[in-house]
Amino acid sequence: MSTEFRVGIVDSGYRADQSTRVHAAAAFVLDVDMQVHRRDAIADRLGHGSAVLERIAFNAPEARFCVAQVFRERAATTPLQIAEAIRWLVGQGVRIINLSLGVRADRAALREACAFAVDAGVVVCAASPAQGDPVFPSRYPGVVRVTGDARCDAAQWSWLDSTQAEFGAQVRGNGATQAGASIATAALSGHAAAWLMRHRDADRDALLAWLRAHAAFIGVERRTHAS
Repeated sequence: MSTEFRVGIVDSGYRADQSTRVHAAAAFVLDVDMQVHRRDAIADRLGHGSAVLERIAFNAPEARFCVAQVFRERAATTPLQIAEAIRWLVGQGVRIINLSLGVRADRAALREACAFAVDAGVVVCAASPAQGDPVFPSRYPGVVRVTGDARCDAAQWSWLDSTQAEFGAQVRGNGATQAGASIATAALSGHAAAWLMRHRDADRDALLAWLRAHAAFIGVERRTHAS
């Protein structure tokens, strides 16, 4: 049995210089027949997945990554592609799946894939907007909802416990090429991975209890406006 700690990423891929961190990669492509087919992953053309991987690895440098590519030439995907990617990642033996993305449509295939991952004991972290309409998969039961919190530095996270998100984290990565809830989700996945690597027998509930207990901030940020 492998002793590697594997983190799954559903995104646009990774850079060539990150390949030493990657255990496995595959692309999930929606073809003209409206079926999802697994293909070889290509180099990250958008830079988003690379930034996500880098941010997770910042907090969990010993983690190995399984990368499911659902974005290629443009930042658009479908619930079916994400669902197939999640199922593949569970089969790769990941402990965490990072979903720095969201779609407006609630689809049965995506809902069922997330439930499959959660039931398998995988921690699923998904991006949620700080305000506005909900997105999926962050709204599904058992999925950890994460958004950006400007109060947090690289070592911090917040327990928001709000209608929008459970946790908040740093909104900008080291290179500052990407920002927002997607990077915050990666940051929290990194914190979670680092703790789970030290507590291999811990389950999702124990992880969430630790994240709540050690949050740098509790509750959403309250801003006052001068009159």
